[in-house]
Amino acid sequence: MPIWDLTQSINVKGVWFGSKHAVLSMRKHKKTKGSIINTASVVALVGSATPQLAYTASKGAVLAMTRELAIVHAREGFRFNALCPAPLNTPLLQDWLGDDQAKRHRREIHFPSGRFGEAIEQAQAVLFLASDEASFVNGLDFVVDGGLTKAYVTPEGPPTEAPPNLAR
Repeated sequence: MPIWDLTQSINVKGVWFGSKHAVLSMRKHKKTKGSIINTASVVALVGSATPQLAYTASKGAVLAMTRELAIVHAREGFRFNALCPAPLNTPLLQDWLGDDQAKRHRREIHFPSGRFGEAIEQAQAVLFLASDEASFVNGLDFVVDGGLTKAYVTPEGPPTEAPPNLAR
């Protein structure tokens, strides 16, 4: 199977079937509210300078599908939101980066904080979206990226002091 088809099957069809069966199960068990959180990616919002078109397109489809599902099922009390994580500090990423400090720096420099996100930071976002505190949050592209998608130019070096007019 070509990489395009395989990626769409996993990332788009997988989310579709998970969403479909979540709704069917909630209906079967007479649930009046529920929260479904689909996983997209920041590349669905900003793209990637490293070619990964199949992945980027699939995550864009997850965002569009999640928004549509949110509207279609809102009156049933079922909320759909999409988590959009940035690259996370995981064993998979660490294996890929290896000991190549230049490769690591080339990616970390784009984070205003200068670091990759941690899995626990994504988990906390999911806990919020699943909670009753988020009962009016529906159809959201929930970006948890340390500011990556908002940074046109990333600062270098240590944090700077606030300009005098902001230091009060």
